[in-house]
Amino acid sequence: MTNPEAGTAQIYLAMGCFWGAEEIFWLHDGVVGTSVGYMGGDRVSPSYQDVCTGRTGHTETVCVTYDLSKVSTLEILQQFWERHDPTQGMRQGNDVGSQYRSAIFTTTDEQLELAKRTRDIYNAELLTRGYGEITTEIAPATDFTYYLAEPYHQRYLEANPNGYRCHSMTGVPLPALV
Repeated sequence: MTNPEAGTAQIYLAMGCFWGAEEIFWLHDGVVGTSVGYMGGDRVSPSYQDVCTGRTGHTETVCVTYDLSKVSTLEILQQFWERHDPTQGMRQGNDVGSQYRSAIFTTTDEQLELAKRTRDIYNAELLTRGYGEITTEIAPATDFTYYLAEPYHQRYLEANPNGYRCHSMTGVPLPALV
């Protein structure tokens, strides 16, 4: 975990293949930095090859740093929920394995509370639309170590614009918070 500059916040989001997920956030107004890595597992300094075995417990994760004066945590979480299918368990679309599971690793108590609140609201909406329960793991980032992925994965789609994107989405918008 890095210390964000004053006026910014960080959150760690896992929503399938990290290439497309990172692009979603680096293109978002108010996001000042992204990186991709591995989080949520128990192996020290895993490589991409290690994580792809599905035996390290890590999930492909995007670290999102955002300017709080330009974008809210709610807006970041809205993108997270709406831009993947959080009901798929250990997969996203054709990508299967624990490394593709949905997770939110928060850096503040406020983020943790909002992540759980938006999950509950979105879960209720998805259930009314015929989807299953949300399987997204939500935990404080301090419970895990974030390991930066290899350099060739960073902003992969910037260097490879025709590269792979997994956009397995529900098409269901996050309802307004009451």
